[in-house]
Amino acid sequence: MDTAGKVIKCKAAVLWGPRQPFKIEEIEVAPPKAHEVRIKIVATGICRSDDHVLEGLMKDKKYPVILGHEGAGIVESIGDGVTNVKPGDKVIPLFLPYCGKCRGCAEPKSNFCYTLISFCSIVKLTGLMSDNTSRFTCKGQVIYNHINTSTFTEYTVVDESSVVKIHDDAPLEKVCLIGCGFSTGYGSAVNLAKVEPGSTCAVFGLGGIGLSVIIGCKIAGASRIIAIDVNSKKFEKAKELGATECVNPKDYENPIHEVIMNMTDGGVHYSFECIGNTDIMVSALLSSHLSCGTTVIVGVSPSLSTISFTPRLLLTGRTLKGGLFGGFKSKESVPQLVSDLMAEKFKVDGLLSHKLLFTEINKGFELLHKGESIRTVLTF
Repeated sequence: MDTAGKVIKCKAAVLWGPRQPFKIEEIEVAPPKAHEVRIKIVATGICRSDDHVLEGLMKDKKYPVILGHEGAGIVESIGDGVTNVKPGDKVIPLFLPYCGKCRGCAEPKSNFCYTLISFCSIVKLTGLMSDNTSRFTCKGQVIYNHINTSTFTEYTVVDESSVVKIHDDAPLEKVCLIGCGFSTGYGSAVNLAKVEPGSTCAVFGLGGIGLSVIIGCKIAGASRIIAIDVNSKKFEKAKELGATECVNPKDYENPIHEVIMNMTDGGVHYSFECIGNTDIMVSALLSSHLSCGTTVIVGVSPSLSTISFTPRLLLTGRTLKGGLFGGFKSKESVPQLVSDLMAEKFKVDGLLSHKLLFTEINKGFELLHKGESIRTVLTF
């Protein structure tokens, strides 16, 4: 049946409010307007930043909302003026858009597009399309979208700057991880930190993003990769993906940064915080060498959190930096990352711990909360 230009009724996991279970609802998805794309989602991963919204930690977030931002699917229809994709194309939605025109896109060292979403989607989350309306309704009520994507639904609508075509043969249940977790972690090592051969690294947090950092550090040639987590059950997988040593802070009386400094003769070259915990961000900074260490903040912290430390930690030569999506320019880089995966230049199979039906989404988040999953992929 031709659905182009028509409202589609489908199932979606609606979050009606913070700290509530997702509810599978029938929603209406309006056809795409000019420069918009409607996508049939095939697979989507569960990311920790989605959980921040579930737990009510993003105070500027609007409810009810359809979460999810790490997905892959097939274009169902396009609005007027769309030229970069066509119906039937396999695509990945982009939570970090790329218009190719604004200063953020034009700057060689920047990957932050800000013409579409009120300068900064991380600061101002409207939950609406560029015309300040939503394409989702349920029971007569407007449902907000999530960082330009909303992949916890059978169909979604995104701006053309927030979607990119990928290889026709791409395995969507794997490449969906390139939409966030893998790219964010891997890119933090190879793009943001620029890990060098023979260097030492410490990775705090061994979820999907932290393990992707380990993959990046290994490919970059790091000689020591120290994996750090309070859940020792994650160590086997970390070593499988490239960690040379694993440390559980609970096994030591001293602060973890002192442990790492003692292990590495004064600190590592590169440290990565992959959780979104401000205390651990400081620990990661302290774990880096005082005169040549670089710390990359990768994890997304709750919206009202702040970080505090003496500036003298930086005065001696440390570098503290952060970045979104691993520093990749989304629309330029994602197709190449998919092709590299298909060419087996890297693998994401080790990150896929669970595969569930979309209707089992609450179980997926339970696995995340219990620390039993790395990445859960939901299929439709």
